[in-house]
Amino acid sequence: MTDGSEKRLVTQRGLWFEEFETGVLYQHRPGRTITEADNVLFTTLTMNTQALHLDAAFADALPPFNQRLVNSMFTLSTLVGLSVAQLTQGTIVGNLGFGEVAFPKPLFHGDTLYAETEVTDKRESKSRPGEGIVTFAHTGRNQHGDVVATASRKTMVRKRPQEDNR
Repeated sequence: MTDGSEKRLVTQRGLWFEEFETGVLYQHRPGRTITEADNVLFTTLTMNTQALHLDAAFADALPPFNQRLVNSMFTLSTLVGLSVAQLTQGTIVGNLGFGEVAFPKPLFHGDTLYAETEVTDKRESKSRPGEGIVTFAHTGRNQHGDVVATASRKTMVRKRPQEDNR
Protein backbone atom coordinates (compact mmCIF):
# COMPACT_ATOMS: atom_id res chain seq x y z
CA MET A 1 0.00 0.00 0.00
CA THR A 2 1.49 3.32 -1.01
CA ASP A 3 0.34 6.89 -0.74
CA GLY A 4 2.67 8.10 -3.47
CA SER A 5 5.41 9.18 -1.09
CA GLU A 6 8.96 7.87 -1.32
CA LYS A 7 9.66 4.66 0.57
CA ARG A 8 12.33 4.60 3.20
CA LEU A 9 15.42 2.78 1.92
CA VAL A 10 17.52 0.47 4.08
CA THR A 11 20.82 -0.77 2.70
CA GLN A 12 22.68 -3.52 4.52
CA ARG A 13 26.22 -2.48 5.33
CA GLY A 14 28.94 -2.86 7.90
CA LEU A 15 29.68 -0.27 10.52
CA TRP A 16 31.54 2.97 9.93
CA PHE A 17 34.61 3.55 12.10
CA GLU A 18 32.65 5.93 14.33
CA GLU A 19 30.03 3.26 15.07
CA PHE A 20 32.47 0.76 16.59
CA GLU A 21 32.81 0.74 20.39
CA THR A 22 35.44 -1.19 22.31
CA GLY A 23 34.08 -3.89 24.58
CA VAL A 24 31.00 -4.56 22.45
CA LEU A 25 30.37 -8.23 21.64
CA TYR A 26 28.60 -9.06 18.37
CA GLN A 27 27.03 -12.48 17.88
CA HIS A 28 26.83 -13.38 14.19
CA ARG A 29 23.88 -15.44 13.08
CA PRO A 30 23.02 -17.66 11.39
CA GLY A 31 25.81 -20.14 11.97
CA ARG A 32 27.30 -22.29 9.21
CA THR A 33 27.04 -26.09 9.18
CA ILE A 34 30.23 -27.46 7.68
CA THR A 35 29.85 -30.30 5.20
CA GLU A 36 32.29 -32.85 3.87
CA ALA A 37 32.05 -31.16 0.47
CA ASP A 38 33.02 -27.78 2.00
CA ASN A 39 36.09 -29.28 3.63
CA VAL A 40 37.26 -31.31 0.64
CA LEU A 41 36.73 -28.42 -1.81
CA PHE A 42 38.58 -25.87 0.33
CA THR A 43 41.38 -28.32 1.08
CA THR A 44 41.94 -29.21 -2.58
CA LEU A 45 41.54 -25.63 -3.84
CA THR A 46 44.29 -24.52 -1.46
CA MET A 47 46.57 -27.46 -2.36
CA ASN A 48 46.58 -28.71 1.24
CA THR A 49 47.12 -32.45 0.77
CA GLN A 50 47.02 -33.23 4.51
CA ALA A 51 45.54 -36.73 4.87
CA LEU A 52 43.71 -35.65 8.05
CA HIS A 53 41.39 -33.62 5.79
CA LEU A 54 41.15 -35.84 2.71
CA ASP A 55 41.80 -39.52 3.49
CA ALA A 56 38.93 -41.07 5.47
CA ALA A 57 40.68 -44.44 5.96
CA PHE A 58 43.83 -42.73 7.27
CA ALA A 59 41.98 -40.34 9.59
CA ASP A 60 39.54 -42.99 10.86
CA ALA A 61 42.47 -45.10 12.09
CA LEU A 62 44.27 -42.23 13.81
CA PRO A 63 43.49 -41.47 17.47
CA PRO A 64 42.35 -39.40 19.23
CA PHE A 65 39.64 -38.24 16.81
CA ASN A 66 39.32 -41.24 14.46
CA GLN A 67 37.73 -39.10 11.76
CA ARG A 68 38.66 -36.38 9.32
CA LEU A 69 39.16 -32.88 10.70
CA VAL A 70 37.87 -29.74 9.04
CA ASN A 71 40.80 -27.78 7.60
CA SER A 72 41.69 -25.15 10.21
CA MET A 73 42.20 -22.49 7.53
CA PHE A 74 38.62 -23.11 6.37
CA THR A 75 37.49 -22.73 9.99
CA LEU A 76 39.38 -19.42 10.27
CA SER A 77 38.07 -18.13 6.94
CA THR A 78 34.49 -19.03 7.82
CA LEU A 79 34.82 -17.52 11.29
CA VAL A 80 35.84 -14.17 9.79
CA GLY A 81 33.34 -14.50 6.96
CA LEU A 82 30.44 -14.91 9.38
CA SER A 83 31.25 -11.43 10.77
CA VAL A 84 31.29 -9.57 7.45
CA ALA A 85 27.60 -8.73 6.97
CA GLN A 86 27.27 -7.31 10.48
CA LEU A 87 30.60 -5.52 10.83
CA THR A 88 32.51 -4.69 7.65
CA GLN A 89 30.34 -5.17 4.55
CA GLY A 90 31.21 -2.22 2.32
CA THR A 91 33.05 -0.30 5.04
CA ILE A 92 36.34 -2.19 5.24
CA VAL A 93 39.38 -0.94 3.34
CA GLY A 94 41.35 -4.12 4.03
CA ASN A 95 42.74 -6.50 6.59
CA LEU A 96 45.99 -5.30 8.14
CA GLY A 97 46.90 -8.54 9.87
CA PHE A 98 45.97 -11.47 12.04
CA GLY A 99 47.45 -12.42 15.38
CA GLU A 100 46.95 -14.90 18.18
CA VAL A 101 45.17 -17.52 16.04
CA ALA A 102 44.32 -20.73 17.94
CA PHE A 103 42.25 -23.86 17.37
CA PRO A 104 41.59 -25.32 20.85
CA LYS A 105 39.25 -28.05 19.55
CA PRO A 106 38.69 -29.45 16.07
CA LEU A 107 35.67 -29.00 13.87
CA PHE A 108 34.21 -32.09 12.18
CA HIS A 109 31.95 -32.67 9.17
CA GLY A 110 28.39 -31.88 10.23
CA ASP A 111 29.39 -29.43 12.98
CA THR A 112 27.87 -25.95 12.95
CA LEU A 113 30.20 -22.99 13.45
CA TYR A 114 28.86 -19.96 15.31
CA ALA A 115 30.87 -16.76 15.45
CA GLU A 116 31.13 -13.83 17.81
CA THR A 117 33.36 -10.80 17.67
CA GLU A 118 34.46 -8.33 20.31
CA VAL A 119 35.88 -4.94 19.39
CA THR A 120 39.04 -4.74 21.49
CA ASP A 121 40.62 -1.54 20.17
CA LYS A 122 40.10 1.28 17.71
CA ARG A 123 42.06 4.33 16.70
CA GLU A 124 42.07 6.84 13.91
CA SER A 125 44.61 6.22 11.17
CA LYS A 126 47.63 8.51 11.38
CA SER A 127 48.32 8.34 7.65
CA ARG A 128 44.81 8.06 6.18
CA PRO A 129 42.46 10.75 7.49
CA GLY A 130 39.20 9.19 6.25
CA GLU A 131 39.88 5.86 7.92
CA GLY A 132 40.52 4.17 11.24
CA ILE A 133 41.95 0.93 12.55
CA VAL A 134 39.69 -1.48 14.43
CA THR A 135 40.93 -4.59 16.22
CA PHE A 136 38.57 -7.55 16.50
CA ALA A 137 38.74 -10.64 18.71
CA HIS A 138 36.88 -13.40 16.85
CA THR A 139 35.67 -16.54 18.61
CA GLY A 140 34.18 -19.58 16.89
CA ARG A 141 32.10 -22.12 18.76
CA ASN A 142 30.54 -25.37 17.64
CA GLN A 143 26.90 -26.31 18.22
CA HIS A 144 27.81 -27.51 21.74
CA GLY A 145 29.35 -24.14 22.69
CA ASP A 146 32.93 -25.47 22.58
CA VAL A 147 35.48 -22.92 21.40
CA VAL A 148 37.00 -24.26 18.17
CA ALA A 149 38.84 -21.14 16.96
CA THR A 150 40.00 -17.74 18.13
CA ALA A 151 41.80 -14.98 16.25
CA SER A 152 42.60 -11.33 16.58
CA ARG A 153 42.36 -9.21 13.44
CA LYS A 154 43.25 -5.61 12.63
CA THR A 155 41.30 -3.91 9.87
CA MET A 156 41.30 -0.54 8.19
CA VAL A 157 37.74 0.77 8.20
CA ARG A 158 36.25 3.79 6.47
CA LYS A 159 34.89 6.70 8.45
CA ARG A 160 31.35 7.79 7.74
CA PRO A 161 31.22 9.88 4.56
CA GLN A 162 30.35 13.52 5.20
CA GLU A 163 27.21 13.33 3.03
CA ASP A 164 25.95 10.19 4.84
CA ASN A 165 24.01 11.27 7.93
CA ARG A 166 22.33 7.91 8.66
